[in-house]
Amino acid sequence: MPAGLSASVGHKSGHKPVLDAADIGRAVTRIAHEILERTRGAEDVILLGIPTRGVPLAGRLARCIEQVEGRPVPVGSVDITMYRDDLRLRPARALGHTDLPTAGIEGKTVVLVDDVLYSGRTVRAALDALNDLGRPRAVRLAVLVDRGHRELPIRADYVGKNLPTSQREVVRVLLAEVDGQDAVLLGASPAAGTPGRQEGARP
Repeated sequence: MPAGLSASVGHKSGHKPVLDAADIGRAVTRIAHEILERTRGAEDVILLGIPTRGVPLAGRLARCIEQVEGRPVPVGSVDITMYRDDLRLRPARALGHTDLPTAGIEGKTVVLVDDVLYSGRTVRAALDALNDLGRPRAVRLAVLVDRGHRELPIRADYVGKNLPTSQREVVRVLLAEVDGQDAVLLGASPAAGTPGRQEGARP
């Protein structure tokens, strides 16, 4: 178990802790530095989090970049609810919030931020949403965890942790802003025989 992560976090949920708060902090810092290196100091970069947990992750990345560069990086969120390809298969859900910087995304490098990359369908929905919001110069993807099992040809540009999983496993990302603590947990899918999906996020 990662040092500093309470055993009760995993035991209560039946999940095994794989990252603790310090691990997540280091991963976010590393991603922030990689963004800076690949975008000439985050010039014309906008960070857009995918709700729910992609939003606080985008905020953390923005703060890390500002600490290094000494200037703020535009940050916002993009709701993908109406762009999902499983709307007919799932119960109706409340619309989330799309919050774009005042200058918009035209001609900018947009870095989409999410907690877990799995099938790629969430990212595809986010790309569809961006098409209705403007025309960025480029779109990149940053994720805290890449668990594999892609169903679409989508790849993350920035990854905090590559976590090999089976489709019968579930990845849970907990963030202090949403859950009161930071952790990444891995466990068996609650429904036997059902492919695992990360709890609290989309595939």
